[in-house]
Amino acid sequence: GSLPSGGGRAVRGHLGQRKPMLTQHLRCLLAGEGAPQTGTMTECFDCDNCKESLYGRKYIQMDNGPYCIPCYDAHFANTCDECKELIGHDCRELYYEDRHYHEHCFRCFRCDRSLADEPFTCQGEELLCNDCYCSEFSSKCIACEKTVMPGSRKLEYNGQTWHEHCFICSSCQQPIGSRSFIPDNKDYYCVPCYESKFAPRCTRCKKTLTKGGVTYRDEPWHKECFVCMGCKTPLAGQQFTSQDDNPYCIKCFGNLYAKKCSACTKPITGFGGGKYVSFEDRHWHHNCFNCARCNTSLVGKGFIPDNDEILCRDCSSDL
Repeated sequence: GSLPSGGGRAVRGHLGQRKPMLTQHLRCLLAGEGAPQTGTMTECFDCDNCKESLYGRKYIQMDNGPYCIPCYDAHFANTCDECKELIGHDCRELYYEDRHYHEHCFRCFRCDRSLADEPFTCQGEELLCNDCYCSEFSSKCIACEKTVMPGSRKLEYNGQTWHEHCFICSSCQQPIGSRSFIPDNKDYYCVPCYESKFAPRCTRCKKTLTKGGVTYRDEPWHKECFVCMGCKTPLAGQQFTSQDDNPYCIKCFGNLYAKKCSACTKPITGFGGGKYVSFEDRHWHHNCFNCARCNTSLVGKGFIPDNDEILCRDCSSDL
C-alpha cells in the first residue's frame, strides 16, 4: 500500500520576506539621530508602482524595487483557494502544490479541523485530515477489523483487504507476505502447508503431488513413479496391464505371465485386437490356428487332433 495521491503536510509561506519595514536611514532622519540640522534630501524613495513617496510609510521590498502596501497586495498577493479572497501582506499564508490558503482557511473539508500542523490527504479537490480520509475511503482489515491507514503496507485479494502482518497462513500462522498462497473456503495457506495438509501423495514414493500425475486404481502416482514392474519403463500414455495389482508393459507381461501360442511360441496377450483359441491345455493365436498339413485356417471349423498336430477333416481322412 502507499499514501493516496496528494498526501503530505502543508508548507508554510516565507512570511519574513514580506514584512513591512522602514529603511534604516529614514528612521534615523525622522528621529534626528546624527542628521544634519539643515539641508535637503535628494534621494528619491517612491513606490515602484504608484510612484508615491514611501517616506514615513510601511513598504515591502521586492527584487525590482519597493512597493507600498496597497500596491503590493493588489499586484503580488495570492488568492486563497478556499475563500477566494486576497491573502494580504499581514496574513500568514500556507501553500500546497499550486494552491494558496489563509492559515485559518486551510482546514479539513469534512470536520473543519485545522490542517496547518496536521498530516492530510488531498482527495480530488478536497483536503481531508487522516481521520476523515480513513473513515470515508480507507478499507478495514478483514482479520483485525481495524482501519488500514494510508501509507501502511496492505494486501488485497478477492475484494478484501488485510494489513500485511494480518494475512497469515491458517496452518503455520506465519505472515504470507508476497509469497504464493492457496485459498480453501475462508482459510488461506502458504504452499508448503497446503501441500502437507491437503495435496495427494504418490502411491509409490509417498511424496506430495504438486502438479500432473496419473491415476491408477483410483490412486495418484507421479508420472515418473508409474513404471513397469518388470523393465521400469514409464507407463504414462502407454498400453499396460496388471498382475497382482502391479502394472506391466505389454512386453514384460507377455514374457512373464501370458500364455504361449502352440504354433509360433509367442505370448498371447490379447492386445491390439488379438484373439486366440484354446483346446485342452494348448492355445493359439487366431492366425496361427491352422491345419498342420494344408495350412487352412481352422477358426470356426471342425478339426482333428493328431498327437501334437491339429488337422482339418480332409487331411485327417487321408491318414
